[in-house]
Amino acid sequence: MNTTFLEYVVFFAASLMMLGGAVGVILFRNPVHAALGLVLTLFGVAVQFVAQEAHFLAAVPVIVYAGAIVVLFLFVIMLLGVDRAVDLSIEPIPIQRPLAAVMTVGLVGLVTAAVVKAGDAIGTLNPGLGIDVATAEEPDGNIRQLARNLYNDHVLAFQLTSV
Repeated sequence: MNTTFLEYVVFFAASLMMLGGAVGVILFRNPVHAALGLVLTLFGVAVQFVAQEAHFLAAVPVIVYAGAIVVLFLFVIMLLGVDRAVDLSIEPIPIQRPLAAVMTVGLVGLVTAAVVKAGDAIGTLNPGLGIDVATAEEPDGNIRQLARNLYNDHVLAFQLTSV
């Protein structure tokens, strides 16, 4: 058989595994079944990495995510007893929704203040100093250039990423 044909078969089989697992995560009502759908998705990702001959990257989703994170999800599901129905009309802590609204307004205010301050800081910083190159006399020139790039040119994107 042609190796290209086998590569296509492996690719489409792994893609079907990933899509089936992802759809299962969304559609399964039982949280344990949804977690198993996530495991199927992660194994599909691992098969894709093996097909690309990236064996370490294939082991990472299996060991780290399927072996640790999903197991942690399953322990939490078992400890919380998610299989029981919960009446959402009964508020266990009556103040939590108003407190969440206050926290949301505060967080939006902080992000807005950070964006405004960053916009003001962009105009006051000293732009156009040139590219620093690491030399024997100044070995941290590349780090300064990276910092200047992150905190001057792309400060808004950097702050939004951190939020």
